[in-house]
Amino acid sequence: MAIQQSLFALGTRRATRRMERVLPWIGVAFALISIGAAIRRKGFVRGSVDSALNAMPVVGSLKAAAEMVRGREFIPPKSQRA
Repeated sequence: MAIQQSLFALGTRRATRRMERVLPWIGVAFALISIGAAIRRKGFVRGSVDSALNAMPVVGSLKAAAEMVRGREFIPPKSQRA
């Protein structure tokens, strides 16, 4: 039983190490996809500012929470601007 547990722990460590190497690339891909969508929806300047705010760890979380409470976005899309 101890050998089985040791092999499981070894496999878990190796899988975790591999995922640690892959995760930054997944994050970069997600950021590129989301910035493209934001620029299409809001225009170049507004979409870039929105994506920059979302990319900042604390600021992005606070912005998302405030938008959920308000029920609308801080930087509205092109179609909603007055």
